[in-house]
Amino acid sequence: MENTEDNTPKQHTNPPASVAPADVESQSTSITSVLRRWKREDYLKKGQVVLRTIGFFFSLLSFIIMAANRHGDWKNFDQYEEYRYLLAIAILSTFYTIAQVLRQIHEFSTGKYLLPHQQLNLLDFAGDQIMAYLLLSASSTAIPLTNRMREGSDNIFTDSSSASISMGFFAFMAVALSALLSGYKLITQTYI
Repeated sequence: MENTEDNTPKQHTNPPASVAPADVESQSTSITSVLRRWKREDYLKKGQVVLRTIGFFFSLLSFIIMAANRHGDWKNFDQYEEYRYLLAIAILSTFYTIAQVLRQIHEFSTGKYLLPHQQLNLLDFAGDQIMAYLLLSASSTAIPLTNRMREGSDNIFTDSSSASISMGFFAFMAVALSALLSGYKLITQTYI
């Protein structure tokens, strides 16, 4: 202790050690990593909405084109099992994708989830996988029939069938990409 001019002892005081500089850096790093994670999760959610919306439109187009593919005689889609299957899966995909889009829009607007996150991620992944495989299967079964018909005659019936099949493949691509995002969300989710 030192004496000052008025002979009162002066104590040496160290600055308060409330936060060490290393702690401040680690706190700011953890905060930025959390913010980056939230931003990434937000992009994933928005990306899934966009992909499912695209899948909805392509499924709807496939459904409409095939349902309107009636040109009389042998040129009616309902006479062919492959085309009926494609139509049924396009309808199913249309309902699935619009339901998922509406659910996600509801979650964005209200902030409330219908199920816990873990169950929603699992449901999204399973639903996207199943729908993607069904779309691919339906489109793949209709291709050989359309190719055989085109060998005999290329007309508006086969062109409409090809257009519907193409829309089914595009819907598959969108839903398959959504399934990849669902899978990523599923494996990176926290269980706390």
